[in-house]
Amino acid sequence: MTINKFQGKTEEEALQKARNEMGQGLVIMNVRVVKPKGLFGFLKTPYYEVTAAMEDKEPASAATVQNKEHRRIDLAADEQIELPGTSQESLRPAGTAAQVSEPISEAARAVGDILSAHAAQQEQQTVHPEKKAVESDTDMIEERLENLQQFLEKKLTDDTAEREKNLEPETMPSGDDAERVQIFRMVYQTLLDNEVDEIYINQILDDVMKAVRRGSSVDFILSHVYQKMILKFGNPKVIRIGDKGPQVIFFIGPTGVGKTTTIAKIASRFKVEEGKKVAFLTADTYRISATEQLRTYANILEAPLTVVYAPEELTAAVAKLSDYDLVFVDTAGFSHKNEAQREDTRKLLRMLDPSIPQSVYLVLSATTKYRDLKDICDMYRSISDYSMIFTKLDETGAYGNLLNIKLYADADISYTTNGQNVPDDIAVFQSQEIVKKLLGGD
Repeated sequence: MTINKFQGKTEEEALQKARNEMGQGLVIMNVRVVKPKGLFGFLKTPYYEVTAAMEDKEPASAATVQNKEHRRIDLAADEQIELPGTSQESLRPAGTAAQVSEPISEAARAVGDILSAHAAQQEQQTVHPEKKAVESDTDMIEERLENLQQFLEKKLTDDTAEREKNLEPETMPSGDDAERVQIFRMVYQTLLDNEVDEIYINQILDDVMKAVRRGSSVDFILSHVYQKMILKFGNPKVIRIGDKGPQVIFFIGPTGVGKTTTIAKIASRFKVEEGKKVAFLTADTYRISATEQLRTYANILEAPLTVVYAPEELTAAVAKLSDYDLVFVDTAGFSHKNEAQREDTRKLLRMLDPSIPQSVYLVLSATTKYRDLKDICDMYRSISDYSMIFTKLDETGAYGNLLNIKLYADADISYTTNGQNVPDDIAVFQSQEIVKKLLGGD
């Protein structure tokens, strides 16, 4: 007889692995949900484990196979048994079929008796279909099942008592510990639901766990999580006007993220609210519509707009605007896989005289997938250092990517936008508001 265990993210996945490996004549002994162990086990996702058995004999009839396939023995005591020769590593779920097979002395023999009785029952039903014989065999199987369950429960009780006897008094779990664990579970799941990457969740919670002690209140723990996340975001790097000459602000980023509208919002704020002199340059000659859109905003703000057709024209164009406080430069949006346009943008940024105050802002959409955001950040990092602006916060309900990219790119988040209205739908990045949302607040 062979006893194997199979793991999967769902019960059906584990059952299918068992069928694929052992065939359709297997007997499902138990299905349980396994919670990973270890220091951070409670932070990991539980998985399903199926225990299946197969007799080492000739294949049974089709009717017997069908009956065995659907037979399930529900043994709750099996849930916590630690079998010899088994490590936590071997129990960890994986993308391929994972198997655990151990010799289990008395339990194996008891299971073997059950399977033998089950086979005897099938033979009896085929050769001697008398009702009395069937009932007798069924009673015998149920009795053996009960004996097996009692054996497993006794083993579980003895093992648990032995472990507790070896525990030092100060390591015994308490009510406060259980409550603290529950809080960390809640925070972990909330951040995960908001699409914060597991790597950064574990980093944050690990730092907080080092700071809290037994008896720490819920408010104390949540306050530490909140403060730790605020520190992770850091302070926004906003546009500041220099003492002399114009401050040149470059806006870079992929297509469709809203660079031109973002430029108009920021320029309008400085023009209307602070009374500063603003001017526009555009190097986006790939799309005529982009130039016309920026020209419309320039006309409304009564600000000059200059089109730069080649990187070599940039310094001369900025020199003509020496009387202005801020010069906003719109660059061509392009796919992060387009090498030619990437090189054009790199030349443009490097062409400006280094003595002229300048800064670069990478505009990103909050709706972009995390994997693509990482690729975009890596590509633009090869062009220049930058701060970040996140747009379209009104088009997503999960803000985890803001924290993910902040920590991945190690770049400041400066502004966020949440709509198309110029100039209202833009604000300096408020880490407190985003952290509250990430922790489930309004």
